[in-house]
Amino acid sequence: MPSRLPPLTALRAFDAARHMSFADAASELNVTAAALSFQIKSLEQHLGQPVFRRLNRAVALTEAGRALAPGAADGFQTLAAAWRTTQRLADTATLTVTAGPGFTAKWLAPRLFDFARKNPEIELRFSATLRLMDFNRDQVDVAIRFGEGPDKGLYSRDIISEWMTPMMTPELAALYPTPESLLQATLLHQDDYSFAKQGSNWSIWFRAAGLPDPGDAGPRFSQADHAHAAADTGSGVVLGRYSLSERDLASGLLVAPFDLAIALPARYRFICPKGAETRPHVAAFEEWIVNEAAKMTCFAKSRRMVALTDIMQ
Repeated sequence: MPSRLPPLTALRAFDAARHMSFADAASELNVTAAALSFQIKSLEQHLGQPVFRRLNRAVALTEAGRALAPGAADGFQTLAAAWRTTQRLADTATLTVTAGPGFTAKWLAPRLFDFARKNPEIELRFSATLRLMDFNRDQVDVAIRFGEGPDKGLYSRDIISEWMTPMMTPELAALYPTPESLLQATLLHQDDYSFAKQGSNWSIWFRAAGLPDPGDAGPRFSQADHAHAAADTGSGVVLGRYSLSERDLASGLLVAPFDLAIALPARYRFICPKGAETRPHVAAFEEWIVNEAAKMTCFAKSRRMVALTDIMQ
């Protein structure tokens, strides 16, 4: 029995026939049924045994066919992914970025006009999701991720250090002028980044302030940007993440009246496959986002930062 592989066209015909219909497989490959049948027979001759049992109006895999099918499918999927990756190496006009929905809506989207103005030759595409995406399978060039890492095997650069402090509308700030008075306020809770092993995230800030635990009463949100949006309307006080609130603080829609802030170990990172950071459109986006992040310093200067790790000890 020859050990060399059969012709690729014969293997491709076999893989397409996973529908268990030569007619459907021929349609998928845009060839005639006779041409597809010829390729299957060529494969069987090369193997020395049938891979399909021909039935009246259908086909079924033989034992040999069942043994071959998974490897053939995986092989063509791997080949297709490699081909897409190779094609993207020549594409410097399109940049696909994935980031969380909250960061995309509250931080990236309002700034995109500036990037587009400075880089008119680059077409930006965004995938707003918290799902960890595969750079090759999902055809993503850059990921902006929030967390502690590590990002093994990837190019990773910290771009934003995150901190949290109570934020509210100016009207609510007038009603709750001291940290102690927040015990009477409606507190908005976020579940997407829960760093308290017991109780609410709010309990950590109150502990750092030397105040009693406020408990879990108040509306709960699965996404931080939804809690921030509720705070924008005056629905309550949010333990706001600076990255999601920076523009609201700058405009005066929200205020952060207390100096105590919690410095989080999680941070935003710019991530891409190693070596991809040197590609022109990726490098341009990295330079732009690093420069934009560097502008986010004015509100941090007036804060009394307490590390989360110190509070949790």
